[in-house]
Amino acid sequence: MKVIETIKPGEKKARARALLLLSGGLDSVLAGKVLEEQGVEIVGLTFRSPFFGAREALRVAREQGWPLIVVDITEEQIQIVENPRYGYGRNLNPCIDCHGQMAKIAGELLSRYQADFVATGEVLGERPKSQNRQALGLVEKLSGIRGKLLRPLSARLLPETEPEKQGLIDREKLLDISGRSRKRQMELAEKFGLREYPTPAGGCLLTDPGFSARARQLRQWRERLIPEDIEIIKCGRLFFVEEALIVIGRDEKENGKIIQRSLESDILVTTYGFKGPLAAVRFRSPDGLKKAAGTEKRKPGESAPEETVIEKPVSTLKAQLEGDEAIKKRKVARKETGEFAELWRELQEGRLSPEKKLSAKDEEAMFGIPAVQEACLRVIRYSRMRENERAAAAVILGLKAGVREFRKEDWQKYF
Repeated sequence: MKVIETIKPGEKKARARALLLLSGGLDSVLAGKVLEEQGVEIVGLTFRSPFFGAREALRVAREQGWPLIVVDITEEQIQIVENPRYGYGRNLNPCIDCHGQMAKIAGELLSRYQADFVATGEVLGERPKSQNRQALGLVEKLSGIRGKLLRPLSARLLPETEPEKQGLIDREKLLDISGRSRKRQMELAEKFGLREYPTPAGGCLLTDPGFSARARQLRQWRERLIPEDIEIIKCGRLFFVEEALIVIGRDEKENGKIIQRSLESDILVTTYGFKGPLAAVRFRSPDGLKKAAGTEKRKPGESAPEETVIEKPVSTLKAQLEGDEAIKKRKVARKETGEFAELWRELQEGRLSPEKKLSAKDEEAMFGIPAVQEACLRVIRYSRMRENERAAAAVILGLKAGVREFRKEDWQKYF
């Protein structure tokens, strides 16, 4: 967990201060406005992870003049997605566990920011699974701040909270909204002059059926989720093979995203002599490339080694084929200097400088890996050259490349 004071709160000035869980959606903004009417100071608190960001919350906080704290919960969120105590919603969204975690973190930050209670934009009955009466109770239980979690939009339908009992908040001025209709929220938006806000449930990728399906496949393939994998499956066509994940760009924009999200341990593949897709081949474990290339030596009856966490960069084919156990999960320098873009352009124009060619031995090793060969055939299959009798693809390792020509019957099996 990392706390970032994006718009730093000052000293408390009002009688009451609330830490408002601010998604940037309409309900959370309205909750803050209702409290402001009672003179409560608002400090926005939002979260970011590979599944959602803080952009809308930052926009709203600036518009409303609210301080804003951003908490990065990448690791915590992944743990919840993998092992939710209260299960998933319609997709891979563990909303009850997630809301409980956010409320818990907010509770831990109350004293740090001189706040008296935590407020949310939750509405009773608005979402059948995560905002029914029982679910709201579970979220409060998980938060560890029983009595200090206030839902201003539905407060009069829920048990009285500590700030109400203490006279910090007038219960009669809180609201009694329930159900899935948005009519009252729209009326309040008009009252408070709110014009722009995202659609409900539009901010979390875990509620998206398409992304959830990808994430499930990813978890089944690697048997766990890691941030770098989550980032790269947000774009492109995905193909899972035994030892590798292949991601292929569908257009120029996605090609760029794959470049930015690839790791130094990934093998990149593109077309040669014509414009086409870019693919990243990511191996399941640091020694996956070694095994795929057939360089791993194992005694008879010896089991496969445990998967090792990637930690340190490698920069040569030799290190990768030897199974360096410390491959750093980061973007390689070539993408920052523009050298990679120059190499890529050369390849698609059908030229490759001698100094940028892989050695014959390294080239043979790369094209001998089944996942890399499949990526070559698939980038041709998804290019304009798929109807030709012959076409070439290039394998990129670091700032060097190798080229091989294929026949139409080779890639036709991927139609």
